[in-house]
Amino acid sequence: MAARGLGLLTSLPLRAQRSQVQRPLRRLLSCPGTVVAPLGKEEQSSGSAETGSEDRTPKKRFSEVQKERREQAQRTVLIHCPNKISEKKFLKYLSQHGPVNSHFFYESFGLYAVVEFSQKESVASLQNVTRTPSLGTEAAIPFRSRYFNLKLKPPLNQTSEQSSIQCRNQSSSSKKLFELLCCAESVDDQLNTLLREFQLTEENSKLRYLTCSLIEDVAAAYFPGCTVRPFGSSVNSFGKLGCDLDMFLDLDEIENFSTHKASGNFLMEFQVKNVPSERIATQKILSVIGECLDHFGPGCVGVQKILNARCPLVRFSHQASGFQCDLTTNNRIALKSSELLYIYGALDSRVRALVFSIRCWARAHSLTSSIPGAWITNFSLTVMVIFFLQRRSPPILPTLDYLKTLADAEDKCIIEGHNCTFVRDFNRIKPSGNTETLELLLKEFFEYFGNFAFNKNSINIRQGREQNKPESSPLHIQNPFETSLNISKNPLQEPSWEGNTQNAAARKKPFLPERLRRGRMFVE
Repeated sequence: MAARGLGLLTSLPLRAQRSQVQRPLRRLLSCPGTVVAPLGKEEQSSGSAETGSEDRTPKKRFSEVQKERREQAQRTVLIHCPNKISEKKFLKYLSQHGPVNSHFFYESFGLYAVVEFSQKESVASLQNVTRTPSLGTEAAIPFRSRYFNLKLKPPLNQTSEQSSIQCRNQSSSSKKLFELLCCAESVDDQLNTLLREFQLTEENSKLRYLTCSLIEDVAAAYFPGCTVRPFGSSVNSFGKLGCDLDMFLDLDEIENFSTHKASGNFLMEFQVKNVPSERIATQKILSVIGECLDHFGPGCVGVQKILNARCPLVRFSHQASGFQCDLTTNNRIALKSSELLYIYGALDSRVRALVFSIRCWARAHSLTSSIPGAWITNFSLTVMVIFFLQRRSPPILPTLDYLKTLADAEDKCIIEGHNCTFVRDFNRIKPSGNTETLELLLKEFFEYFGNFAFNKNSINIRQGREQNKPESSPLHIQNPFETSLNISKNPLQEPSWEGNTQNAAARKKPFLPERLRRGRMFVE
């Protein structure tokens, strides 16, 4: 069977179970070029232990995670290292500037180290002893960043200790993933294995926040007090290793500095430039930041200013981290959407595993692509899974309207006239009593959307029910906050998409009992 250039697609036998029933994962998708977590790291329990909402581990709020990650990033440095380096001597040198909390190495156009100090003052201390390089015939543009280049002084006698360096981010071969899936005892185990192998690792998440913090250092030259925040798959718990890094320049923080009450009879305001509209202001800001990244941003290459898009952005590659980055401004609704998905992903341990498996299936059947075009997006697929889980009996996930009823005054959030209010405290959300297995949910997902009336109904996770389509697009998924928008409209303009989706989603034969025993899944 053709793999369509997407890596290994095959039939996999499961290890024999106590019930003596062989239930294989019928088709495996392994996307090339991704970096996976070290085996055994960030593992979750698998199989029937993951059924339902049995995990009572206290979960951090989205805002708490964001704050913690941001503070970590501010006291972290990125160092390009020579290949022949002693890790012990390297850490001893850095410790002169203060205690090191954590560090790890990775490879991306060379060897890099991410080093987190205990205090921000240690970063300043390291910067104070760092010089601007002499480039001979070329001229260096001086910039005091937290991205360094380390060179060894002669004699270069550290070769014998080079073996002590271990890079955390290493690509897993298809063979290794194949073996892991073959060792699984159930379809549930296999889907959880896919999740563990493709989800963002702790190190990868740290690197994403650090990259945003480094871009913030550049933007702060023009806008002191600004914040660059990651959003989307990098923070919503559904990110796959190798996914793009979406970030936005938050200038609201600057305005918040002067929200205190004016005393006396005087009111002081900044002198500013005026432009005709908010959109023009956004375009001008991004144009300047794009130029700055292109000419002065260390490691930023291939900068493109896409200012006439519906949402203007600057696209670039951050060479040191290996991330493809999209930078927008004041995109707070997108951050709120990320928080909502984060909550849904944390409410039940089956949610993320099901989303990852559906995404793998969609990529295998060319319903999604890394190439821009008439494809359904991963975000749309994630919302479809959430909607499906809201429709189970009993529901596995609550509707957005229900989460809104649980909110208190602290949760109230209005952004650009849109009500983005929902409860943010996990403890106030009652766990589901649904105990269906991942295998059953995967089968039922295809059954449900194989019979879904895409031609007349739209998907609405705010109310958790089907509703009449307000437009004629092939697929309509209501934006949970900007309810007049269709989140699946732009990439789905081909008239044939609806039929292709129904045909692909209707491939439910592999899940019938006789096909389960024969061991095929996600087949043509």
